[in-house]
Amino acid sequence: MKDAPGRAPLDNPSAGMINNGPMKTWTFSDIERLIARFPRVELIHLPTPLRKLANVSADLGGPEIYIKRDDLTGMAFGGNKSRKLEFIVPDMLAKKADVVVTWAGLQSNWAMQTAAAAVRFGIRPILVLFKTYPLPPERDGNILLDDILGADVRIRDAAVGKLVGVEAALAAVEEVAAEERAKGHRPYIVPVGGSMPLGSMDRPLGAISYVLAYREMLEQTRALGFDPDFIVHSTGSGATQAGLVLGAKALSPRVKVVGISVSDPKDSFAKEVLTIAKATEKTLALDTGVSAAEVSVLDEYIREGYGIVTKEVADVIRMLFTREGIVLDPVYTSKAFIGLLDIIRKGVIPRSSKVVFFHTGGTPALFPNKHKLVEYLA
Repeated sequence: MKDAPGRAPLDNPSAGMINNGPMKTWTFSDIERLIARFPRVELIHLPTPLRKLANVSADLGGPEIYIKRDDLTGMAFGGNKSRKLEFIVPDMLAKKADVVVTWAGLQSNWAMQTAAAAVRFGIRPILVLFKTYPLPPERDGNILLDDILGADVRIRDAAVGKLVGVEAALAAVEEVAAEERAKGHRPYIVPVGGSMPLGSMDRPLGAISYVLAYREMLEQTRALGFDPDFIVHSTGSGATQAGLVLGAKALSPRVKVVGISVSDPKDSFAKEVLTIAKATEKTLALDTGVSAAEVSVLDEYIREGYGIVTKEVADVIRMLFTREGIVLDPVYTSKAFIGLLDIIRKGVIPRSSKVVFFHTGGTPALFPNKHKLVEYLA
């Protein structure tokens, strides 16, 4: 990738005059150079496609909506988590892990993607999955894929509609890791979503991948002749949003990144995103001055709770599939797209804007939720 010529946010030093004083203007090459210092394995196909949602944009009478197809990253069924794993797997290898232990919700795309990446490098995956939504017991969706991959899946009960707290989850995986150490293994503990530096992952490697993803997306939009006004995406563990926020702050500070929470209240979750963003900024030596002002989280689209499929979810999945041929998942991207449509209708996003929606994947979760989807769409 090359720097886009003639663009003020990249090449004009005066473009760095933002907030309360002058700040460094970062270029595409700067971002690539800073991130190139971190080991990376090739797991996925990049760049992922960017295309206009022409029918939906016309139906709404604006804004122009584009979709970044990170559901087409290429490993397993695709998704944003595989970008993160390109940076996390080398850390596992450097620490000579022969087992990786992580946690997530029952039908987690993160857990399945982690297992798919790990087994390619001879690392045995152990997945501690919390049953946070009422699904039938059959092996379907990501659980079926986990089984095919040979992952050691350990399902635990949990409160329905809520993600398990980090302390409780970390205690559960630490217990598993201790058992593995007692057997002579070298476990690597990675947090849900590859997000917050915890366990064996002492740097925000997941968020680093999404600083690079922002750079990739911006090169694509500039090839089409525009910078987006808004980036909208589902946010669940924080690293994707943290990386996008930091990328926007460095390369196009006027762009607003909006995270649609699928699980946590906005006040507490926005603090987590900012913590990850600041850790990423420090790790990369990317001094942007990122602050709470750049972190926008909306939590009203959680509705009945994390992973709970509603008629509204079923309807938006059908709408985008029939109008654009693109399938959303029922846990993350459907709720984010519901949020996007709502804030457009409310005027939060003006009709004259250009918007990029990040499709973060998760479509295998459609199948274990088939009974509810069929019921609502009948």
